[in-house]
Amino acid sequence: MERNIINTTGAPKPIGPYNQAVQFGNLLFISGQVCIDPVSGELKNKDLADETHQVMHNLKAILQAAGMNFNNVVKTTIFITDMKRFAEVNEVYGKYFSDSFPARETIEVSALPKFVNIEISMIAAN
Repeated sequence: MERNIINTTGAPKPIGPYNQAVQFGNLLFISGQVCIDPVSGELKNKDLADETHQVMHNLKAILQAAGMNFNNVVKTTIFITDMKRFAEVNEVYGKYFSDSFPARETIEVSALPKFVNIEISMIAAN
């Protein structure tokens, strides 16, 4: 199977030695996204809802670059710095999926890149 690197200007450039996503066969592995605005390069983090929306917009851009959308997502991993605020994330996250939700795990961590509050990675399939 061929490995295809996915990078788009619709999502922030990687801040380390990784790609936005790697497609392998019919699977797409999307690197964790944080609330960086791809146009300005600035964090969109006035509140947790704002952060979550920006993360989801970044993920959507990567999915679209691979010819997919949120209906193709089969698994997500959410990293959050305060599990007590998970309901805020859930409220925003749920709006991006129409009929069925992917499998998911949520992990509380002590810190994330750029000291944001949330990071989400995804696996999608065609």
